[in-house]
Amino acid sequence: MSGGGENGGESSSAGSGAHGVTISVVIPARDDASFLERALTALERQTRRPDEVVVVDNGSTDDTAEVARRHGATVVDEPVQGILRATAAGFDAATGAILARIDADSVPEPDWLARVEAAFTRPDAPTAYTGPGRFYDIARAGDWAGRTFYLGGYVTWMTLFLGHPPLFGSNMALTKAAWMRIRSDVHRTDRRVHDDLDITYHLLPDMTVEYDPTLVMPISGRPFYSWRGFGRRLHWAFRTIGVNLPGQWPWQRWARRRVSRADRDARRLQDARGDRARTPSRRAPADRS
Repeated sequence: MSGGGENGGESSSAGSGAHGVTISVVIPARDDASFLERALTALERQTRRPDEVVVVDNGSTDDTAEVARRHGATVVDEPVQGILRATAAGFDAATGAILARIDADSVPEPDWLARVEAAFTRPDAPTAYTGPGRFYDIARAGDWAGRTFYLGGYVTWMTLFLGHPPLFGSNMALTKAAWMRIRSDVHRTDRRVHDDLDITYHLLPDMTVEYDPTLVMPISGRPFYSWRGFGRRLHWAFRTIGVNLPGQWPWQRWARRRVSRADRDARRLQDARGDRARTPSRRAPADRS
């Protein structure tokens, strides 16, 4: 499932430095010191190193902040708990042109950031880029069920609801320019919403999401450690949908997306005609014999 296209009107060369673009990796964390150690080590082994790592300490009582500082990350203190509030604080503080987001239990493959950079430096760069996960610390059958029904169901059903693929918080990136356009609208003070889904709901019709099924992120199977924890995640999912539904019903979103695509196609056609008009014609030299 892919929704590639223009990146919301932003130039893909914005923020370019030693690499094609500057990338900040944001990690919201609360009492995740042991997981965070592994995530930060994986980031240090990237073939394309991050320009900045921002860890948001969301009221931890363990040494999460100390682990982050030991690895050279910028630590943002957000004492008011809430996953969207923590993610938003990290996005606000990050300086990169691209905001990559993972969880403390994510273990990105060595080429993850290189692939993120490649997506955002294409001529048809999306506004946001995301992929699935696989569960590294549960039985193989549990991993298959989690990937197929939990994550797979999320992508399938929310694509129908949204008109484009949803972002997956353990494995996503979007442009800073897009975040600045929507940051005031997300439900950052609601502790019972999923940050990735709420941000997805607030992406504007001219913004595009590319879902890459090969961009797989190893993550912990802790959503399945207990029925209580799993139930809480499901409750938050339905709550996130509920608080965003007014004015965002599927048929309304699909209609706005169709209009935006038509406008974008019309602009591209107009630009192509303008390019042809500005290109001087080449005539064969006259025969003077």
